Amino acid sequence: MFRSITSPFYYYLLLFSLLLTPTPSGQSRPDTSTLSPSCATRANQSTTIRLPGSSPPTFSVTDFGATGDGLHYDTLHIQAAIDACHASGGGSVIFPPGDYLTATVHLRSGVVLVVGKGAKILGGPRLEDYPRDSKKWYVIVAEEATDVGITGGGAIDGQGLKFVERFDERKNVMVSWNKTGACFGDECRPRLVGFLRCRNVKVWDVLLTEPAYWCLHIVGCQNTTIHDVSIYGNFNSPNNDGIDIEDSNNTAIRRCTINTGDDAICPKTYTGPLHNLTAADCWIRTKSSAIKLGSASYFDFKGLIFDNITIVESHRGLGLQIRDGGHVEDITFSNINISTRYYDPSWWGRAEPIYVTTCPRDCNSKTGSISNLLFINITANSENGAFLSGSKEGVLSNLQFTNVNLTYKRWTNYFDGMVDYRPGCQGLVNHSMAGIIMEHIDGLQMKNVNMRWSDESVQGWDNPLEFKPSTVNNISLVNFSSGLYKA
Repeated sequence: MFRSITSPFYYYLLLFSLLLTPTPSGQSRPDTSTLSPSCATRANQSTTIRLPGSSPPTFSVTDFGATGDGLHYDTLHIQAAIDACHASGGGSVIFPPGDYLTATVHLRSGVVLVVGKGAKILGGPRLEDYPRDSKKWYVIVAEEATDVGITGGGAIDGQGLKFVERFDERKNVMVSWNKTGACFGDECRPRLVGFLRCRNVKVWDVLLTEPAYWCLHIVGCQNTTIHDVSIYGNFNSPNNDGIDIEDSNNTAIRRCTINTGDDAICPKTYTGPLHNLTAADCWIRTKSSAIKLGSASYFDFKGLIFDNITIVESHRGLGLQIRDGGHVEDITFSNINISTRYYDPSWWGRAEPIYVTTCPRDCNSKTGSISNLLFINITANSENGAFLSGSKEGVLSNLQFTNVNLTYKRWTNYFDGMVDYRPGCQGLVNHSMAGIIMEHIDGLQMKNVNMRWSDESVQGWDNPLEFKPSTVNNISLVNFSSGLYKA
């Protein structure tokens, strides 16, 4: 009867009349504690009326028994608060200041985790803290949920340093939980936060730090917003990616700071296409690729925009590694400042500011393709040149460079003179250096492109543009310049 009444006036009138109705003499209100759980739930729910315009309820994890002392596991208490919030129709689960140690917790539809300032969620470091299925190893995970999020100004900490087996200034050796063969090597550690096949996801104003593996994983989701998020991972730990967006559509990333050892923003396609992704106003530092499409690329990428991004001290700036047969089209990089340098060659990358490649991962892989790729208003200071490499079956087509300034200078002591096709393909190959190396391209337009390199770094450089005429066709150069500058 209540749901058929739409006027707020009648809600208030009905509630007022209920409050004035006396309990019959000699009777008390029903004691729901003696009812069966299902009946008690219905009895309790029948007395809860959420008036139009009222705020969603809040549930503090401490009210459900969480200690926040960082020593005792609060998993059951956190999960109880989430489940109660979900059962009430949705709302916020509050984490007051404290350190909340937990195994995997499951986020439900309608629930927003509010990790307040001074609060920190700590991921458990033990194998038994996570499900048997390694695909579900997350500290926090939402599956097939709607209207979910994380915010609050606090932190979620994966305690990644506890997963380091041996510290190494080049690359840490990590613990591997490969007990069943379901994962391999550096993949056998828990991710920090995952949203799997969800709709209307929002992550904002939160610190994600020290992931043991990938940090924020978006899989098969629709309508995801990520903004004002800071991500910090150990700079020497492999595979601690920043944001991995997989098989998802309509994703917006804004005003994020990502400082991590592995790929920072990484769209992938494993089981379906990825469309309509925008990343803007971000700051990135990484020992791998700041932005990387792939290398998992079994399905198509379309309609991706990367704008107003600052990339510093990274091993690779803008990267496309297409290895599994997917087609990439309509991708725009604009208003981007890039600084790339060499790191130990055990990390993929050779200090390329721009890296675009298609080739099969192995003999059983299909060959993908890339078309309609735009680079507009790009400024780069790098230790190496750009690398544009299609393949015989995966030609790069319709590439445009407009208002691009590339400056090359050496400042580390790592060896140069190699190109990096990894993963798969030819691996690391000895090769002379050039401003841009090109192969297997059909349609390349350069307009207002300026290339220069330090007079202290000439040794090993052959020319500004290097390509094999038999594999590169339809090149247009308009206002292209190159030359030395005095260091």
